[in-house]
Amino acid sequence: MPPARKRTRSYDPAKIRSAVLAQFGNVRAAAAGLSPEQLALPTRLGDWTVRELVAHIGTSLGAVSRLTGLPEPAKQDGTLLDWPSAIATDAPDIAAHARELAGSNPDPAAYLAATEERFTADLAAHPGTRLLATSAGALPLADYLVTRTVELVVHTDDLNAAVPGLDIPYDRQALAACTRLLADALAAKAPGGSTEVRVPPYAVVQCVEGPRHTRGIPPNVVETDPLTWIRLATGRVGWAQAVQEAKVSASGERADLSAHLPLMK
Repeated sequence: MPPARKRTRSYDPAKIRSAVLAQFGNVRAAAAGLSPEQLALPTRLGDWTVRELVAHIGTSLGAVSRLTGLPEPAKQDGTLLDWPSAIATDAPDIAAHARELAGSNPDPAAYLAATEERFTADLAAHPGTRLLATSAGALPLADYLVTRTVELVVHTDDLNAAVPGLDIPYDRQALAACTRLLADALAAKAPGGSTEVRVPPYAVVQCVEGPRHTRGIPPNVVETDPLTWIRLATGRVGWAQAVQEAKVSASGERADLSAHLPLMK
């Protein structure tokens, strides 16, 4: 008998919109204080500098303005869980666009402020049901905004890693949505019920083919913190390294998730 189909997680649109704006505001405030020397620092994203990373973070919201400016698709043909794997194909274009934006916007703070202003106007002009033609297919605006929490949280972590002492804070709702979407994406990529993945306090999912656990202590358990999970899911850290550094607790013969990670890069 096939496993029961999991119900798609729902997100509160108002909370997601607030979370996106809050996290973007955290980045914008930090970017305003970056010196030319800090903007020239390297990042862990290949040959990107901090300046290029900041420019790319602007596209997290700029993408909404671009997509709402396109004709609305006739019907939804994508799902939120399609998005993490779909964006990998856009990587070369994303890198080139980041460099172009960094070159054409010498004042990062002004660029981010203008981007946020356009984004806020677009949110006021379009309902959450408005379909957008994304790389994962046609998605409602409300769903696409959940993916913006992933972009913002992941790249906030990249900025913090690149600039010593920057310590940009994470909005709790943004961190929660990012963690949950990536956990659900793992469960979709590796369906099953043999392994329980716990990312307290935000997410618990069942995944990986094998004997299904129904009661008591699961035989296969993976547990980690939200930022470590996000780094694993996006390829910022490898499975073996995270386990070796005790960032991940993994018990049971089906608790090795290395074959299923990363989910996106």
